Amino acid sequence: MLSTKGKPFSFDRTDPNPSRSKPSLWNTILDVIVFLLTSLGYILQAIYYKIFGVPKKNLNGEIALVTGGGGGLGRLLALRLIKLGAKVVLWDINQEGLDESVKLIQSLGGLCRGYKVDISNKEEVYKYAKILMEDVGDVTLLFNNAGVVSGRALLDTPDHLIERSFNVNIIAHFWTTKAFLPAMLKHDHGHIVTIASLAGHVGISKLVDYCSSKFAAVGFDEALRLELEHIGAQGVFTTVICPYFIQSTGMFDDVNSRWVPTLDSNDVADKIIEGVQRNDKYVIIPGYLRLMLAIKWVFPWGCNSGFLRRLVPDAAPQHSMNPVSSTDCDNLTDTDGPPSTDNNNTTKASPLVVHRSLCTGERVL
Repeated sequence: MLSTKGKPFSFDRTDPNPSRSKPSLWNTILDVIVFLLTSLGYILQAIYYKIFGVPKKNLNGEIALVTGGGGGLGRLLALRLIKLGAKVVLWDINQEGLDESVKLIQSLGGLCRGYKVDISNKEEVYKYAKILMEDVGDVTLLFNNAGVVSGRALLDTPDHLIERSFNVNIIAHFWTTKAFLPAMLKHDHGHIVTIASLAGHVGISKLVDYCSSKFAAVGFDEALRLELEHIGAQGVFTTVICPYFIQSTGMFDDVNSRWVPTLDSNDVADKIIEGVQRNDKYVIIPGYLRLMLAIKWVFPWGCNSGFLRRLVPDAAPQHSMNPVSSTDCDNLTDTDGPPSTDNNNTTKASPLVVHRSLCTGERVL
């Protein structure tokens, strides 16, 4: 027996909380058996759905918020949502692109509102979240779509662009989710969609900041899903979207990709909406790259690095990237011209007119 400051100190390690005591051997065996049987049930369910298809939920009447809706993938998602009867709200930092998106979507009928919001600023997110709820209602479909990429080697990337990548690509997800999740939990109804990337599962040269932020986005979705399951929120779903490089969004139009073709933006938008309707947990695009992710941890690192270096020899934007100051960069924006449409108001996959800023290739999705 020892003492400190006159108080007896004992080496007795008995856990004062009996509920935290180690489970008995039989309890452990029973727990493992229950886990295996439950897992078997999920496997059989997955096989059934693979054969007969997954029932699709109706999105009519849902209130959908799409960040980065001023162009690119966000605009394509909004067009599909409005056709399915959802009320659509767009947030974007680019007022010109936002106005074009709203005008195009409203031409299809239905309700569409647009707000200029810098989602990296949490005060703006909370402010416009309140305005949105008062003007339109509680958001039931949240698409965390906005993203940026710098596309430079780590030591050549200015600090403010690294911070920008994280602020937009992942930190903003916390602000938007905290703003709209409470209402979803209250009504036990909602869906949070995280537009991540396959770069959230594998590293790519010259995309260190981008890959890191997308790895975080994948982890954000998985941890949030587990937390929702833990609290019993059966009506609130999450889906993480992990596509390969997408054409015609302005981010990776000129990426040097071998073996795997870059993706048509319209096809990606279709698969995202389909995944949301089926409450899919993961949407990997193209689907056959699931195999690559599954074997990533099986083969030696040399195999993985050799494959990735050959798959994407250079992910950096091929246009000129002149260095500018952080202040100058904040005063410049990227704008997309409106996508071409046919008589049925269906957006075609023709390249968007992209006016890039000089911000070392930074591009808002």
